[in-house]
Amino acid sequence: MATLDIPDLSSYQTFVHGFPQDAFIQLCEHAPVWWHEPTERTPDGEGFWCVSTHELVLEVFRNPKVYSSHTGGNRPFGGTTINDMEMSGKLLNMMDDPRHQRIRQLVNKGFTPKMIGRIRDDLVNRAHHILDSVAPEPGNRGACDLVIDVAAELPLQAICMLLGVPNDDRRMLCEWVDITSETFTMEEMPDAPSDASINMFLYGQRLIQERTDNPGDDLLSVVIHGELPDQVPPRLDSDEVAMFWALLFTAGSETTRKAIAGGLWELVKSPDQMARLSADRSLMGTAIEEIVRWTTPSVYKRRTATVDTTLGDQAIGAGEKVVVWEMSANRDGAVFDDPFEFRIDRSPNNHMGFGHGPHFCLGANLARLEIDVMLNAILDRWFDIEIVDDATWTRTNRLSGLKTLPIEFSDRAEQPGATG
Repeated sequence: MATLDIPDLSSYQTFVHGFPQDAFIQLCEHAPVWWHEPTERTPDGEGFWCVSTHELVLEVFRNPKVYSSHTGGNRPFGGTTINDMEMSGKLLNMMDDPRHQRIRQLVNKGFTPKMIGRIRDDLVNRAHHILDSVAPEPGNRGACDLVIDVAAELPLQAICMLLGVPNDDRRMLCEWVDITSETFTMEEMPDAPSDASINMFLYGQRLIQERTDNPGDDLLSVVIHGELPDQVPPRLDSDEVAMFWALLFTAGSETTRKAIAGGLWELVKSPDQMARLSADRSLMGTAIEEIVRWTTPSVYKRRTATVDTTLGDQAIGAGEKVVVWEMSANRDGAVFDDPFEFRIDRSPNNHMGFGHGPHFCLGANLARLEIDVMLNAILDRWFDIEIVDDATWTRTNRLSGLKTLPIEFSDRAEQPGATG
């Protein structure tokens, strides 16, 4: 057995400069199912299984009865983060079938390709307004933070539109989401909720009450008033609605911004591929899938074994935590040729950036559309994009990605003689 040099994967400090690929190369090759002993930073003070290869991650996702998103063994609750969460069983992504499927069917009506396609023109207009907001004076170079000023904006505005949230509140909500997300993945949960999480909860309560009294055509109204076939109770309770609001806003605003920012960053570092994509937009479909594979904003998901089982060559006990690392699976050389190369024409591309199985990302169609629209707008207008300072990363092992990336650029729309 090879000697492994694996850092503490339960510590967000390990991920402060991005995903520790070297560690997972070792795990994929020598220990695809590996027991992570607890450290002083590990949530709940207990170890967990790390699953790193594409084949075995897929096996876990395909067997939800053995690997639960809620709990297993004698645990009162579990969830999809390394630390146990009391909200498991009530939050959609921490719920098992059949209730999970009933609620998903209810919400899915707003995320079909047909429904998402209806907002494309609106998103295109919004994307150009976003670029207008950072546009330089004619003849000058522009400067902005790619993540904060550009990549974050379109997903934020889209999810606000779908949930019926006033657009002017988006930045405030985004700040609260960022703080709350970091809290959820801290090694030690604070004794009291942060001001940001309290504010997010109270804002959600006010919005939910408004939609309860005066339903609209937004997704939140659908969830509040929708009926769940064959379920008791037939509607979501107040806690489930509140958690749905927080989950959808967070997932809708945070993950896609990291994909957009990370994808454009990689294109800037690969000018030949940037030029290819700019010249041939028929490559956009495969480029989007490669961006999702490459960035994998949802780095891991945790499951809990419901019974004694075997995964790979390891015996796993009922109630033990099983953490599947999608980012590692998306760099598995057994599935992807030259997995550490970014290729906009990669095909096939059986990535797990949107998960797999019953919990396949509900907003995948929306995320693809947002990446498509934002990248097309940028390619239409920007050129000579330059990274002018170091990137910073989110301090989390759960939703990893760029936090800031200062850039400069030239904008065709602001060039002397441009017709707009």
